[in-house]
Amino acid sequence: MMIRLLMMGFLTVSGAAQAMQPVTPAGLLPTEIARPLLEQDPAVAAAREGLEVARQEARILEQSPHEWGVRTWTQQRRVQNGSRYNAYNEWSVGVERAIRLPGKAEADRRLGQTTVEESKARYGEALHESARELMALWVEWLAAERAHELTQGSLQSTQASLGAVEKRIRAGDASKLDLSIARADLAEQRRMDNDAKTQAAAAWARLSTRFPGVKRQAMALPMPSEITTDAAAWRERILEQSDEFKVAKLQMQKTQAYADRARADKIPDPTLGGYTTSELGGRERIFGVMVSVPIPGGARNSHSAKAVAAVEVSRREVELKQRELETAIASAIATAQGAYASLQIANEGASFMQENAALMQRAYALGEAELQSMLLVRRQATAAVNSALQAQASALRAYYGLLVDAHLIWELDHD
Repeated sequence: MMIRLLMMGFLTVSGAAQAMQPVTPAGLLPTEIARPLLEQDPAVAAAREGLEVARQEARILEQSPHEWGVRTWTQQRRVQNGSRYNAYNEWSVGVERAIRLPGKAEADRRLGQTTVEESKARYGEALHESARELMALWVEWLAAERAHELTQGSLQSTQASLGAVEKRIRAGDASKLDLSIARADLAEQRRMDNDAKTQAAAAWARLSTRFPGVKRQAMALPMPSEITTDAAAWRERILEQSDEFKVAKLQMQKTQAYADRARADKIPDPTLGGYTTSELGGRERIFGVMVSVPIPGGARNSHSAKAVAAVEVSRREVELKQRELETAIASAIATAQGAYASLQIANEGASFMQENAALMQRAYALGEAELQSMLLVRRQATAAVNSALQAQASALRAYYGLLVDAHLIWELDHD
C-alpha cells in the first residue's frame, strides 16, 4: 500500500506544470536539425538498441522457464529357472515438465513490462544528456564567434587610434613615444584577435566533432528570456519529464516485482509427467502418471525476506533521487534568474564604458586627452564588453538548460 501511495504522489502534476508548452527560442538549433543529431549520437543509439534487448527479455519472461524432459532407462532381468537363467529385456520411457504456477507467471509478466519501461526511460535520459551537451557546445561556439567579432571591432578601433597618433605627430602635437605605445597596443590587439579566432575555431571543432553533420550556420548570440514562470511549476514540470527519476521509480517497481516473484516462489513448481514401462520382455506393460513436488526449505523464505527488504531500500533510493533532483532544479532556477539579472547589469556597464571610450577617442583626436588615458579607458571598455558577453553566454546556458530539463525544446517532451 505504501508503494502505491508513493507512486500516486509521484504521478501528481499541477495544472501550472501541465500548462507549460514547448517553445522555439531564437538562436537555438531548430528541431529539424537538432533531432537527427541527437538520434545519431552513439549513447542515444546504444540506449535505443538496449530497448530491443529489453523487449527480448520481456518475451523470455513471458514464456515458462521450464521445458519438457524425457526420462528413459533400460535393464535386463535374469530369472532362475532350475539350473538355467531366463533373461528378459526391460525398459521405461517417460516425459515430464515442471508447471509454472499462475502467480509466478503474472509476476514474470510484470517484471518484463517494467524492464521495457525502464529501458524506454534510459533511452529518454540518454537523449536528454545528449541534448544538454549539444546545447552547451552550440552556445559555446556562438559565444566564441561573437567574441571574435568583438576583437575585430577592437582591432579596428586600435587602428583608428594609431591613425590619430600619427596625425598628431605630423601636426607636431605628439611624441614618438606615443607612436611606439600605440603600435605596441595594436600588436597586442592583433594577438587578442588571433586568440579569439583560435578559440572560435576550437569551439567549432568540438561541436562538429562531437555531433558530426551539424551545419556551420553562425547566428547572432541571442538574449535569454527572463524566468517569469513560478519556480514550483518548473520543478513539477522537470520532475514529471525527468527520465532519470523515471528510471529510479521503475527500478523500485522492478524490485517490487522481484519481491512478488520471490514470495510466489515459496511454493515450488510441481513437475507432472507420464511414463510407460515394459517388463519381462514385454509380458507386462505399465502405464502411469508421475507428480513431483519439491519440499520447500528455509532458503525460499530467506530469499523472499531479502527481496521484501530490498523494496524498502529501493523506495528510500527513490526518495533520495527526488531530493537530489529537486535540489538541482532549485539551484538551476536560482542560477538562471541570477544570471539574467547579472546580464542586465553587465550590459548597462558595458554601454557606459563604450560611451566613455568613444568620448575619450574623440578627445584625444582633438588634443584634449593623453594617449595613456585613452588606452586605459578603451581597455576598460573592452573588458566590460567581454564581461557582458560572458554573462550573456552564462545566462543563455542556464535558460536553455531549464528548457532542456523541462523537455520544452527539440521534441523531448513525452508522457
